[in-house]
Amino acid sequence: MPSTCLPPSSQTYDAGAKPASSRFLDMTDRSAGGRRRRSSSILQVYHEPPETLEQMSDQAILYDVIPGSSQEASWTLTNMTYMVGSYIMFHYVRGIPFDFNGGAFDNLNMWEQIDNGAQYTPTKKFLLSVPIVLFLLSTHYTHYDSTYFVINFLATLAVVIPKLPFSHRMRFSFFSEVPEEE
Repeated sequence: MPSTCLPPSSQTYDAGAKPASSRFLDMTDRSAGGRRRRSSSILQVYHEPPETLEQMSDQAILYDVIPGSSQEASWTLTNMTYMVGSYIMFHYVRGIPFDFNGGAFDNLNMWEQIDNGAQYTPTKKFLLSVPIVLFLLSTHYTHYDSTYFVINFLATLAVVIPKLPFSHRMRFSFFSEVPEEE
């Protein structure tokens, strides 16, 4: 029984027909005399075809389900959601959920507890690179709009700066009291 999801096993092509992609890069255009036309440059201008509905739906992310939201707004919301969640999880909450250590880590946040506080471990490098990559993706998909760029950049700074070694065990917060020193 043939599958409806897979293409047929044999396909036929017209040998004289041009491939679909050749309409954008056609250097074999022959004029009178059967000679190839001359190019004034070794570089060619490639005109990207407009995105199809299928391509646009493939690029959709969670916030695209909100009615009336643009691609730029949904990428910025995705970036902001990750940054806020990451900041709360790694830098705002202190202590550990288990009580077997006798309170040794009560004044440390999760970032300071990873790899016993050692800097530049593979785990910390990966966790530092995730917000940077997400910032670059959101900047690209917001088409480098200056408003979205500033919002995404400030959100990224708010998460990346606490991860840097100079801010290890340094506290700066508007919403919580100063931790008690023992």
